[in-house]
Amino acid sequence: MTAIPTYSAQVPEAGLKAALALDRPRIINEISASGLKGRGGAGFPTGVKWNFAGAAQAERKFIICNADEGEPGTFKDRAILMEHPDLVFEGMTIAGKAVGAREGILFLRGEYAYLRGPLEAALARRRERHLLGQGILGSPLSFDIRVFMGAGAYICGEETALIECLEGFRGEPRNRPPFPVNTGYLGFPSVVNNVETLAWAACILANGAPWFRAMGTEKSSGRKIFSVSGDCRRPGVYEFPLGITVSQLLAEVGGEGAKAAQIGGASGQCVPAKDFGRSIAFEDIATGGSVIVFGPDRDMLEVLHNFLEFFVDESCGQCTPCRCGNRKLLEGVELLQEGRCSMAYLNELCALGETMKLASKCGLGQSSPCAFLSVVEHFREEIMGRILSRA
Repeated sequence: MTAIPTYSAQVPEAGLKAALALDRPRIINEISASGLKGRGGAGFPTGVKWNFAGAAQAERKFIICNADEGEPGTFKDRAILMEHPDLVFEGMTIAGKAVGAREGILFLRGEYAYLRGPLEAALARRRERHLLGQGILGSPLSFDIRVFMGAGAYICGEETALIECLEGFRGEPRNRPPFPVNTGYLGFPSVVNNVETLAWAACILANGAPWFRAMGTEKSSGRKIFSVSGDCRRPGVYEFPLGITVSQLLAEVGGEGAKAAQIGGASGQCVPAKDFGRSIAFEDIATGGSVIVFGPDRDMLEVLHNFLEFFVDESCGQCTPCRCGNRKLLEGVELLQEGRCSMAYLNELCALGETMKLASKCGLGQSSPCAFLSVVEHFREEIMGRILSRA
């Protein structure tokens, strides 16, 4: 695993001290001016989210750190929590001041139970140093954080399903509106941000919005943490500026000669070698950070079968397009593997995938067909060739 250079270079609590010297609107303005967008994959402007929650009138507000990192091929949040937990907690505290919240919750993925002890210890150290609790660093700000353990459900990466779980219910997405920034945890305004997003917020307050803007692209400012795995010589956690091309990234990780790269995990896009000149940025290939490299000998139908088995298992079952659609796509891949799927039926499956993207209730069902659709689009000759060879 590589070092995370930008995070490692941060002066401890520099961002928090800068935030304590600013009023709430100026903190939000700094985040907005930086162009920071959600690093969990959705890319919603962080400053806008904080502003909505800050403007809401309520006796309680919450800052929730989404550490339910369940996307296959994604492990960068785990690295940040292991190596830089204080930066995440600092970002949560800054967000607390910005929106007027006094309570923070770190929602930790059930499979990351081994991280709970070190994270609780880090929180205890911060309380001892007056970085959490009443009167932080002698200021009027009061804010504290607790850790909540998830139960291992992929769907809880979706923010409203996460909130349902926090409240003691089954993790299922809520109808929106209302949105969490107005009606979130326990009915109070809640900001839900990814681990990496909150860490970058602390960096931005320490270094200023122009510093962050100077990296990345005009529409995708800053740098990004990537989880790289698969058929490459140097898998691990990397930090690159947004706007890096797929080919540049592959050269850095030893993935030259790859057949394809899955950008964004199982629910992302399968990018073929002919498109490796495309940029990884919100205006081109958006991603939460997962990059899975597929070598020239990788069977793309096996890849799809693996992904769709995961989605069938992890669908909460609340809406029909996701519950039934993923199962039909999986059955279709199995027919393809057996050489028993016609071109007409393959086209019907593609139409089903497009319908799922529009009709599913939450991001799981809306994005789960993406890998199927992109593999069929870019590797149709390989897929149909197998069918013909078995005819």
